[in-house]
Amino acid sequence: MSKQIITISREFGSGGRSIAKALAENLGIKYYDKELVKQVSLETGFAQNFIEEHGEYAQSKSKFESFFGQTGTPGVMNGLSADDFLWCIQRDVIQQIAEKEPCVIVGRCADYILKDRSDCLHVFIHADMAYRAERIVRLYGQSENTPEKRISDKDARRSVYYKQFTGRDWGMAQNYHITLNSGVIGIDKCVAILEDLYKQ
Repeated sequence: MSKQIITISREFGSGGRSIAKALAENLGIKYYDKELVKQVSLETGFAQNFIEEHGEYAQSKSKFESFFGQTGTPGVMNGLSADDFLWCIQRDVIQQIAEKEPCVIVGRCADYILKDRSDCLHVFIHADMAYRAERIVRLYGQSENTPEKRISDKDARRSVYYKQFTGRDWGMAQNYHITLNSGVIGIDKCVAILEDLYKQ
């Protein structure tokens, strides 16, 4: 199979980030998640928390866009909206990372951005609601919303963002080389399966 890049897309609470991090450590390759956010922050001048929210989730309307206008302002960010400008920079950074070194990249439409590369393994991690609800409460604690509500909201915003910038439906098996149910298979077994695929 001879893959160099692994992209991990995931449902909220499914453990995709944990799988990605463990996989990168086991393979001895670079892991890009918060590191990617930092790099995009340097390129754009946007705060990291802004990028974390706007680089993967659909927004109703940001304060940034309220100031500059939803369709952008001539001479500011090349006339693009904040979200479109961020998408362009994020896409370029992901492409540069893929050119530079073998790595695991979490989320941010990397599966779509790198879809034409033959050296990528595109993965989608999912699980049923009960598994994810228990996991986010255990990891992140309770909030004013139920865990099911938190999960549904995050997944819906992620799905809308993905559709907006890729034209594809988020989570559809046809967009990935492999999809894994972490609730059934388990985090460690998911890591082992992907490690084996990468080395083939």
